[in-house]
Amino acid sequence: MRLLRTIRLDPSDTFVFERAADPGEWAVSGAFMFADADPDALVSKSRAAFRGGFLGVASLGWSTLVQIVEATQEDRDRLVDALGRQLHERLGAPDFAAARAAAEEEVAFAASLCDHPRDTLIAVRRTFEDGAIREAFRTLHTRKPMRAFSFLEVESEEEPREDMNLLALAKDKRSD
Repeated sequence: MRLLRTIRLDPSDTFVFERAADPGEWAVSGAFMFADADPDALVSKSRAAFRGGFLGVASLGWSTLVQIVEATQEDRDRLVDALGRQLHERLGAPDFAAARAAAEEEVAFAASLCDHPRDTLIAVRRTFEDGAIREAFRTLHTRKPMRAFSFLEVESEEEPREDMNLLALAKDKRSD
């Protein structure tokens, strides 16, 4: 099974959104966050989140991109529970059962976006048309798996020594 995780390729999310999701959070579309909003009244960072943000479940922060990753059933169950708790405790769902049911729908929708190869990046464009929120998703495929870090094997603990005499270089430059 595959689900969505937030990814940050540069620091722009920290400037674009009021609260940026942490890299690696489980994510859902997040359109429900704007269900009662007046899109014309959204300004600045809220408007940016509406137009192009995925919701990080743990932080309720926003991410411009998400990445398709492998997940287990246990990961999915924990994600549904975590989103259900957020909906109930922080977003005012009437009870946990209703919140969990809504979370189940959100996670199912997020999973439906994952019918592309692993490591595919997804972006969203959200608009308000005819009284409803419309979402369009686009995919960005990598040529090779993306890695946040690469490690090089070092055979010796000694670092190469490089001595440079700047004074001697300056004297040589003047004599030319």
